[in-house]
Amino acid sequence: MEELLAPMEGAGDPARFFLGTYLRTTRAIGAAIDGGLFEDPEWVGAWDVDFAELYLDALDAYRRDPATAPEPWRQAFGTRAGTRPEAHVLLGMNAHINFDLPQSLIRVIPVAAFADPDVLARRERDHERIDEVLAGRVAAEDAALQAAGSPRTVLDRLAVGVNRRAARVLLRESRRKVWVNVTALHAARLRGARALAARVAELEALSAARVADLRRPGPVLLRLAVTGFGVTLPAG
Repeated sequence: MEELLAPMEGAGDPARFFLGTYLRTTRAIGAAIDGGLFEDPEWVGAWDVDFAELYLDALDAYRRDPATAPEPWRQAFGTRAGTRPEAHVLLGMNAHINFDLPQSLIRVIPVAAFADPDVLARRERDHERIDEVLAGRVAAEDAALQAAGSPRTVLDRLAVGVNRRAARVLLRESRRKVWVNVTALHAARLRGARALAARVAELEALSAARVADLRRPGPVLLRLAVTGFGVTLPAG
Protein backbone atom coordinates (compact mmCIF):
# COMPACT_ATOMS: atom_id res chain seq x y z
CA MET A 1 0.00 0.00 0.00
CA GLU A 2 2.82 2.39 0.85
CA GLU A 3 4.55 1.67 -2.45
CA LEU A 4 1.33 2.33 -4.37
CA LEU A 5 0.34 5.46 -2.46
CA ALA A 6 3.43 7.60 -3.07
CA PRO A 7 3.16 7.70 -6.90
CA MET A 8 -0.63 8.16 -6.66
CA GLU A 9 -0.11 11.23 -4.49
CA GLY A 10 2.53 12.53 -6.86
CA ALA A 11 0.19 12.14 -9.83
CA GLY A 12 -2.88 13.52 -8.04
CA ASP A 13 -4.70 10.23 -8.68
CA PRO A 14 -8.12 10.34 -6.91
CA ALA A 15 -7.65 6.67 -5.98
CA ARG A 16 -5.19 7.97 -3.37
CA PHE A 17 -8.02 9.03 -1.08
CA PHE A 18 -9.36 5.52 -0.47
CA LEU A 19 -5.90 3.95 -0.45
CA GLY A 20 -4.65 6.48 2.10
CA THR A 21 -7.61 5.80 4.36
CA TYR A 22 -7.18 2.05 3.94
CA LEU A 23 -3.47 2.23 4.75
CA ARG A 24 -4.11 4.19 7.95
CA THR A 25 -6.93 1.82 8.92
CA THR A 26 -4.72 -1.21 8.32
CA ARG A 27 -2.11 0.26 10.64
CA ALA A 28 -4.82 0.86 13.26
CA ILE A 29 -6.01 -2.75 12.99
CA GLY A 30 -2.42 -3.93 13.40
CA ALA A 31 -2.14 -1.84 16.56
CA ALA A 32 -5.45 -3.27 17.84
CA ILE A 33 -4.19 -6.81 17.22
CA ASP A 34 -1.02 -6.04 19.17
CA GLY A 35 -3.11 -4.39 21.88
CA GLY A 36 -5.19 -7.50 22.53
CA LEU A 37 -8.55 -6.31 21.18
CA PHE A 38 -9.35 -9.58 19.43
CA GLU A 39 -10.00 -13.08 20.76
CA ASP A 40 -8.00 -14.70 17.97
CA PRO A 41 -5.37 -12.18 16.83
CA GLU A 42 -3.62 -14.65 14.51
CA TRP A 43 -6.86 -15.30 12.65
CA VAL A 44 -7.69 -11.58 12.43
CA GLY A 45 -4.23 -10.89 11.01
CA ALA A 46 -4.66 -13.55 8.32
CA TRP A 47 -8.14 -12.28 7.52
CA ASP A 48 -6.96 -8.65 7.29
CA VAL A 49 -4.32 -9.63 4.73
CA ASP A 50 -6.74 -11.74 2.69
CA PHE A 51 -9.33 -8.95 2.67
CA ALA A 52 -6.79 -6.34 1.57
CA GLU A 53 -5.59 -8.57 -1.26
CA LEU A 54 -9.06 -8.50 -2.83
CA TYR A 55 -8.88 -4.71 -3.03
CA LEU A 56 -5.30 -4.71 -4.31
CA ASP A 57 -6.19 -7.30 -6.96
CA ALA A 58 -9.16 -5.18 -8.08
CA LEU A 59 -6.99 -2.06 -8.24
CA ASP A 60 -4.34 -3.87 -10.27
CA ALA A 61 -6.95 -5.28 -12.65
CA TYR A 62 -8.58 -1.88 -13.14
CA ARG A 63 -5.27 -0.19 -13.91
CA ARG A 64 -4.35 -2.86 -16.45
CA ASP A 65 -7.81 -3.16 -18.05
CA PRO A 66 -10.90 -1.66 -16.35
CA ALA A 67 -13.14 -4.29 -17.93
CA THR A 68 -11.41 -7.05 -15.94
CA ALA A 69 -12.09 -5.51 -12.51
CA PRO A 70 -15.19 -6.55 -10.53
CA GLU A 71 -18.15 -4.32 -11.37
CA PRO A 72 -18.47 -2.68 -7.92
CA TRP A 73 -14.84 -1.61 -8.18
CA ARG A 74 -15.28 -0.42 -11.78
CA GLN A 75 -18.02 1.85 -10.46
CA ALA A 76 -15.91 3.10 -7.53
CA PHE A 77 -12.67 3.56 -9.45
CA GLY A 78 -14.53 5.21 -12.33
CA THR A 79 -15.81 8.07 -10.20
CA ARG A 80 -14.82 11.40 -11.75
CA ALA A 81 -11.65 12.98 -10.42
CA GLY A 82 -13.39 16.18 -9.26
CA THR A 83 -15.61 14.33 -6.80
CA ARG A 84 -14.99 15.25 -3.17
CA PRO A 85 -12.37 13.09 -1.42
CA GLU A 86 -14.78 11.70 1.18
CA ALA A 87 -17.05 10.48 -1.62
CA HIS A 88 -14.15 8.53 -3.17
CA VAL A 89 -13.51 6.98 0.25
CA LEU A 90 -17.15 6.07 0.88
CA LEU A 91 -17.58 4.56 -2.59
CA GLY A 92 -14.43 2.47 -2.14
CA MET A 93 -15.57 1.36 1.30
CA ASN A 94 -18.94 0.39 -0.11
CA ALA A 95 -17.44 -1.79 -2.85
CA HIS A 96 -14.90 -3.35 -0.50
CA ILE A 97 -17.24 -4.11 2.39
CA ASN A 98 -20.29 -5.20 0.43
CA PHE A 99 -18.56 -7.25 -2.26
CA ASP A 100 -15.13 -8.26 -0.96
CA LEU A 101 -15.72 -8.78 2.75
CA PRO A 102 -18.22 -11.69 2.59
CA GLN A 103 -15.96 -13.47 0.10
CA SER A 104 -12.90 -12.97 2.29
CA LEU A 105 -14.69 -14.25 5.37
CA ILE A 106 -15.71 -17.55 3.80
CA ARG A 107 -12.15 -17.95 2.54
CA VAL A 108 -10.77 -17.64 6.07
CA ILE A 109 -13.62 -19.48 7.82
CA PRO A 110 -13.51 -23.03 6.45
CA VAL A 111 -16.47 -25.39 6.34
CA ALA A 112 -15.38 -27.13 9.54
CA ALA A 113 -15.42 -23.84 11.46
CA PHE A 114 -19.00 -23.17 10.40
CA ALA A 115 -19.90 -26.53 11.91
CA ASP A 116 -18.37 -25.57 15.27
CA PRO A 117 -20.64 -23.08 17.13
CA ASP A 118 -17.88 -21.96 19.50
CA VAL A 119 -15.39 -21.20 16.74
CA LEU A 120 -18.01 -19.50 14.59
CA ALA A 121 -19.13 -17.34 17.51
CA ARG A 122 -15.53 -16.23 18.08
CA ARG A 123 -15.17 -15.35 14.42
CA GLU A 124 -18.37 -13.31 14.49
CA ARG A 125 -17.33 -11.45 17.64
CA ASP A 126 -13.93 -10.58 16.18
CA HIS A 127 -15.69 -9.50 12.98
CA GLU A 128 -17.84 -7.13 15.05
CA ARG A 129 -14.83 -5.80 16.97
CA ILE A 130 -13.44 -4.34 13.77
CA ASP A 131 -16.16 -1.70 14.15
CA GLU A 132 -14.42 -0.42 17.26
CA VAL A 133 -11.30 0.24 15.22
CA LEU A 134 -13.17 1.80 12.29
CA ALA A 135 -15.37 3.98 14.50
CA GLY A 136 -12.28 5.18 16.30
CA ARG A 137 -10.83 6.33 12.97
CA VAL A 138 -13.78 8.49 11.84
CA ALA A 139 -12.60 11.80 13.34
CA ALA A 140 -8.98 11.26 12.27
CA GLU A 141 -9.99 10.35 8.73
CA ASP A 142 -12.23 13.41 8.50
CA ALA A 143 -9.23 15.55 9.49
CA ALA A 144 -6.99 13.73 7.00
CA LEU A 145 -9.44 14.38 4.16
CA GLN A 146 -9.62 18.04 5.08
CA ALA A 147 -5.83 18.17 4.97
CA ALA A 148 -5.97 16.46 1.56
CA GLY A 149 -8.00 19.38 0.25
CA SER A 150 -11.63 18.41 0.79
CA PRO A 151 -13.50 21.74 0.92
CA ARG A 152 -15.72 22.42 3.93
CA THR A 153 -18.79 24.65 3.75
CA VAL A 154 -20.44 26.19 6.81
CA LEU A 155 -23.09 23.45 6.61
CA ASP A 156 -20.36 20.80 6.48
CA ARG A 157 -18.76 22.16 9.61
CA LEU A 158 -22.08 22.20 11.44
CA ALA A 159 -22.79 18.63 10.34
CA VAL A 160 -19.43 17.14 11.40
CA GLY A 161 -20.76 15.60 14.63
CA VAL A 162 -23.85 14.23 12.90
CA ASN A 163 -21.76 12.76 10.09
CA ARG A 164 -19.43 11.02 12.53
CA ARG A 165 -22.34 9.47 14.42
CA ALA A 166 -23.95 8.47 11.13
CA ALA A 167 -20.72 6.77 10.02
CA ARG A 168 -20.73 4.62 13.16
CA VAL A 169 -24.36 3.62 12.62
CA LEU A 170 -23.69 2.76 8.98
CA LEU A 171 -20.70 0.61 9.90
CA ARG A 172 -22.78 -1.44 12.33
CA GLU A 173 -25.60 -1.80 9.81
CA SER A 174 -23.28 -2.93 7.03
CA ARG A 175 -21.47 -5.42 9.24
CA ARG A 176 -24.75 -7.13 10.19
CA LYS A 177 -25.64 -7.47 6.51
CA VAL A 178 -22.17 -8.78 5.70
CA TRP A 179 -22.65 -11.62 8.17
CA VAL A 180 -26.01 -12.48 6.59
CA ASN A 181 -24.28 -12.63 3.21
CA VAL A 182 -21.45 -14.74 4.62
CA THR A 183 -24.02 -17.26 5.80
CA ALA A 184 -25.65 -17.26 2.34
CA LEU A 185 -22.32 -17.78 0.58
CA HIS A 186 -21.41 -20.59 2.94
CA ALA A 187 -24.72 -22.33 2.23
CA ALA A 188 -24.00 -22.03 -1.49
CA ARG A 189 -20.47 -23.33 -0.95
CA LEU A 190 -21.93 -26.50 0.55
CA ARG A 191 -23.89 -27.02 -2.67
CA GLY A 192 -20.79 -26.80 -4.83
CA ALA A 193 -18.59 -24.43 -6.84
CA ARG A 194 -21.28 -23.50 -9.38
CA ALA A 195 -23.76 -22.56 -6.69
CA LEU A 196 -21.16 -20.44 -4.92
CA ALA A 197 -20.16 -18.70 -8.15
CA ALA A 198 -23.80 -17.90 -8.85
CA ARG A 199 -24.25 -16.34 -5.42
CA VAL A 200 -21.04 -14.30 -5.78
CA ALA A 201 -22.36 -13.04 -9.13
CA GLU A 202 -25.57 -11.97 -7.38
CA LEU A 203 -23.54 -10.20 -4.73
CA GLU A 204 -21.46 -8.46 -7.40
CA ALA A 205 -24.58 -7.16 -9.14
CA LEU A 206 -26.15 -5.94 -5.90
CA SER A 207 -22.94 -4.27 -4.77
CA ALA A 208 -22.38 -2.60 -8.14
CA ALA A 209 -25.91 -1.24 -8.15
CA ARG A 210 -25.36 0.18 -4.68
CA VAL A 211 -22.18 1.98 -5.71
CA ALA A 212 -23.85 3.24 -8.89
CA ASP A 213 -26.71 4.67 -6.84
CA LEU A 214 -24.26 6.42 -4.52
CA ARG A 215 -22.50 8.00 -7.48
CA ARG A 216 -25.55 10.04 -8.37
CA PRO A 217 -25.27 13.79 -7.69
CA GLY A 218 -25.72 14.83 -4.08
CA PRO A 219 -24.11 14.14 -0.69
CA VAL A 220 -23.06 10.49 -0.48
CA LEU A 221 -23.30 10.29 3.30
CA LEU A 222 -26.84 11.69 3.27
CA ARG A 223 -27.93 9.08 0.72
CA LEU A 224 -26.31 6.36 2.83
CA ALA A 225 -28.21 7.61 5.87
CA VAL A 226 -31.49 7.31 3.96
CA THR A 227 -30.99 4.01 2.15
CA GLY A 228 -28.35 2.27 4.26
CA PHE A 229 -24.81 1.16 3.50
CA GLY A 230 -25.05 -2.57 2.99
CA VAL A 231 -26.73 -4.99 0.59
CA THR A 232 -28.39 -8.29 1.40
CA LEU A 233 -28.49 -11.39 -0.78
CA PRO A 234 -32.05 -12.64 -1.26
CA ALA A 235 -32.94 -15.95 0.32
CA GLY A 236 -32.50 -19.01 -1.84
